[in-house]
Amino acid sequence: MESRLTELEIKVAFQDDLLDTLNLAVARQQRQIDLLQEQLQALYQQMRSSGTGGGENGPQHELPPHY
Repeated sequence: MESRLTELEIKVAFQDDLLDTLNLAVARQQRQIDLLQEQLQALYQQMRSSGTGGGENGPQHELPPHY
């Protein structure tokens, strides 16, 4: 009975460690997602303010160099 209790305590300790590790990984990934969203928003605002967001002067309306 004593060994079974010890084994269960060991398993719980490993699970706690794994849970902490996974929690840190999720928190790090969320920070990265937040940063990427901020960067995307900044790029979107930059495109809108520079006027290349689909107007007539955008790159899709420019003639290729060989014309």
